[in-house]
Amino acid sequence: MMLNKALECHTAYLLLGGNLGDREVNLKRAIELLNEKIGEVLAVSSLYETAAWGKTDQPAFLNQAVGLQTNLSAIEVLELALSIEQELGRVRKDKWGERLIDIDLILFGDEVINIPDKLQVPHPHMQNRKFVMEPLAEIAPDVIHPLLGETMLSISQHIEDPLEVKKL
Repeated sequence: MMLNKALECHTAYLLLGGNLGDREVNLKRAIELLNEKIGEVLAVSSLYETAAWGKTDQPAFLNQAVGLQTNLSAIEVLELALSIEQELGRVRKDKWGERLIDIDLILFGDEVINIPDKLQVPHPHMQNRKFVMEPLAEIAPDVIHPLLGETMLSISQHIEDPLEVKKL
């Protein structure tokens, strides 16, 4: 018997971040909206504070990883995450610039997705960024990166990213 594809359940991991406004409130509200619109939130990491990456002349970011279960596709998760960013006041100006909220889809089960200029899963730079890997390793230490074949914990322990990531 074939299962209806719409009923398939996926575990998705997202990274939330922001460096404007009340950062903690913005992350909390984003998690509430993810739970309402995308799927049941199963795990939320501690808060981590990190200096800005890429464009460094801006306030420090708060980051948090979220694991959730959804019956949506990766594209639907991405589109809803972008709509949640807009609902919370995100305005896209500069690449790597200041923002009230940022929601990135990091992993979607063990799927590998490459839709140019739209979606790449696993996130192509996750393994090089402490601010992604430390919160992710906290909530999903044994999850295996579908391309690298290593656990999140193992990857997080071998990153050469010089940015300090401070668990709050």
